[in-house]
Amino acid sequence: MPVPAALPFFVYGTLLTGERNHAAHLAGRCAGVRAAVLEGAALHAGPGFPYAVPDPAPGRRITGELVTVHPDAYPAVLAALDALEDCRPDGRGAYVRERLAVRTAVDGAVDGGTVDGGTVDAWVYLAGPDAAARLRAHPALIASGDWRRRD
Repeated sequence: MPVPAALPFFVYGTLLTGERNHAAHLAGRCAGVRAAVLEGAALHAGPGFPYAVPDPAPGRRITGELVTVHPDAYPAVLAALDALEDCRPDGRGAYVRERLAVRTAVDGAVDGGTVDGGTVDAWVYLAGPDAAARLRAHPALIASGDWRRRD
């Protein structure tokens, strides 16, 4: 199996700065964190964590962070995140890791307006096939696209 590219990660739920899994898996390992947006995807609530599901509906987007990991920590972080997200080589886990383009914010803020800091390829953990099918049949949409504003 080829070694994956050392891309930044787009995080949108419990891996966000200040959330429970950030401290365990990313804190102290980040070279940079910027506000970012994933266009063409919808955020759905899971049992205590969210799922991202591709969704071409106009205006669908997920607000999150683009996390760049220190090169020396990258292999361990990638392995830990794949394990956390149950991302399996056969693609049948809870999540699948895909290389997608995300847009970053110029000033670090994403408030629903234009995000024009540029487009960057990043690893994004999307809902695996079973979860995606379930959420398409029975949506648990977080309309804001923002895990922190899910109420």
